[in-house]
Amino acid sequence: MLIVGLTGGIGAGKSTVADLLAGHGAAVVDVDALGREILAPGGPAVSGVLDRFGAELAASDGGIDRPALARIVFNDADELAALNEISHPAVNQLLDERIEAIAAAADAEVVVLDMAVLVESTLGRETRFPYEVVVTVEAPPDVRLERLAERGMTEADARARLGSQATDDQRRDAADFVIANGGVPDELAEVTSQLWDALQRLADERAT
Repeated sequence: MLIVGLTGGIGAGKSTVADLLAGHGAAVVDVDALGREILAPGGPAVSGVLDRFGAELAASDGGIDRPALARIVFNDADELAALNEISHPAVNQLLDERIEAIAAAADAEVVVLDMAVLVESTLGRETRFPYEVVVTVEAPPDVRLERLAERGMTEADARARLGSQATDDQRRDAADFVIANGGVPDELAEVTSQLWDALQRLADERAT
């Protein structure tokens, strides 16, 4: 089983690539969704976040008010680091559970970890099943800002998110494969198909 870390800045289109890889047969684990899960009611990071950032971040359902938390951490590197110290171990534990279940079911030869902050964190590394290959998806900043505006994000919030993440150069330095996503769906599908072929070859080499 080959474990792949798939990353890209917000608005770059990494989740679109993840969906395309899933269509080819990859098992995709949405690490960003695990980050939301640990802050949901009963989540393993809820108490730690409330202790560190204040009881006013408690949502009415017993989870964390994530938009309020985002306004704090995405404008302050120290606060973001404090959140990561609480959340990342919890996410890695869930990752281990998900990958172990995939391995036990023998559902896929390639497991893709769809994760925004691969470069900036130990997510997917400090686990029993660390990723072995890194794929980064990138797009021009103006394209990313336009996509985020279409999602309803203000320009200020979008620029704060972009500024809190790794640069394209940092992601390229960490990557084994780089996927350009300028916004042409057919081109992205073709490049992702080529990527899938390469990942399958790597998985086959590991199996022999």
